[in-house]
Amino acid sequence: MEKENKMGTMPVGRLLITMSLPMIISMLIQALYNVVDSIFVAQFSDNALAAVTYAFPAQNLMIGLATGIGVGMNSLLSKSLGEKNNDRANRAAENGVFLALAGYVIFLIFGLLFSGTFIAFQTDTAEIIDFGRSYMMICCCMSFGIFGEIIFERIMQSTGKTIYTMITQGTGAIINIILDPILIFGYFGLPSLGVTGAALATVIGQIISFILAVILNHCCNKEVRLNFRTFKPNGEIIGKICAVGIPSVIMVGIGSVMQTAMNKILNGFSDVAVSVFGAYFKLQSFVFMPIFGMNNGVIPIIAYNYGAGKRRRMMKTLRFACIIAVGFMLVGLFLMQIIPDKLLMLFNANDEMLKIGIPALRTISLSFIFAAFSIIIVSSFQALGHGINAMLISMARQLIVLIPAAYLFSLSGNIDRVWFAFPLAEVLSVSLCIIMFLNIYKKIISKIPE
Repeated sequence: MEKENKMGTMPVGRLLITMSLPMIISMLIQALYNVVDSIFVAQFSDNALAAVTYAFPAQNLMIGLATGIGVGMNSLLSKSLGEKNNDRANRAAENGVFLALAGYVIFLIFGLLFSGTFIAFQTDTAEIIDFGRSYMMICCCMSFGIFGEIIFERIMQSTGKTIYTMITQGTGAIINIILDPILIFGYFGLPSLGVTGAALATVIGQIISFILAVILNHCCNKEVRLNFRTFKPNGEIIGKICAVGIPSVIMVGIGSVMQTAMNKILNGFSDVAVSVFGAYFKLQSFVFMPIFGMNNGVIPIIAYNYGAGKRRRMMKTLRFACIIAVGFMLVGLFLMQIIPDKLLMLFNANDEMLKIGIPALRTISLSFIFAAFSIIIVSSFQALGHGINAMLISMARQLIVLIPAAYLFSLSGNIDRVWFAFPLAEVLSVSLCIIMFLNIYKKIISKIPE
């Protein structure tokens, strides 16, 4: 008899830790890179930090597209393995790679044609536009690295081999951290490239991670075999991947719209306010990235056991993940309440940035506990193939509540009130998550024979 994958047999607590810990570590390294990258850029100039912040929504959308394709492929691949359908698992992986290539072409065109337009839409400061255009063009045109890295990492995650993902992500992040000061400030006889150097450090790390992920997948992942010699796109499989992946991409797209809109709202106060928002996003990645890393372990476990008809393992995974997520969020909440000034000083904050940033961090972090539950419940929707629910929650949170509330608060002329839009939006989000989960539990999960 074929030996069953550990996702169907190992005790749930140990399984979630075994699969998630490497991802949490790699995401923490990635978060460290995000912060270090902005620290170096901020030391180059205040306008450089603002430029990277203005470019972030498009960069985030690019990563979101790659991740969305990966989530859809991951869900189908893991479910197929749970059903012992290895052929469909292989086809899911091959079509996932094909979709990632198509995603790269989209951002190659965007980077070449619209980089400057995107930055100019958000600010009229000439130097910031110049910095942002250079940064975006390099990140988009060389984005085959991030698309390839993410899709091959997701293939390994789908079979429970998250330790290799830690190696690939960790390697790329460390290379980024090493190259950042060298290329930004021009050490070892190299020219000082500023924001361009930061972009080059980013894409070099991503490309090396991509190459390493391909090698590890070929050598160490025997459950999935890719064969592109006879490959033809499969409409049914692409449809299943997109059914889960597109809502995930739209979720990130909504997030990018939110970030762009917030940049516009905050620009009405000052470019420093935009820099504060950018600094917050880098800092909060230390809190959110580990939870997203754990989600990379949660989704295949739930999807596999859904395919295998093991309801108790699904629910136990969900409960255990919620406990861990709340723990991470409590740590983040504590730090942002107690030492917001010290966190902001990492970005060479001046008096104006501290004046705006300290109340911003303290107010936004009030939303962390609510966000913990939302993130984990949304991962269960994706694992069960109900990505549309996750998309609706994200839309309600960011487009219906967050942006309008932030705009209305901004009309008071008091920037401190703008930040209260974040906890308000998270309260709505977690409420919708609970309602939708109870509906799915009644209609689907409770009917799974144990």
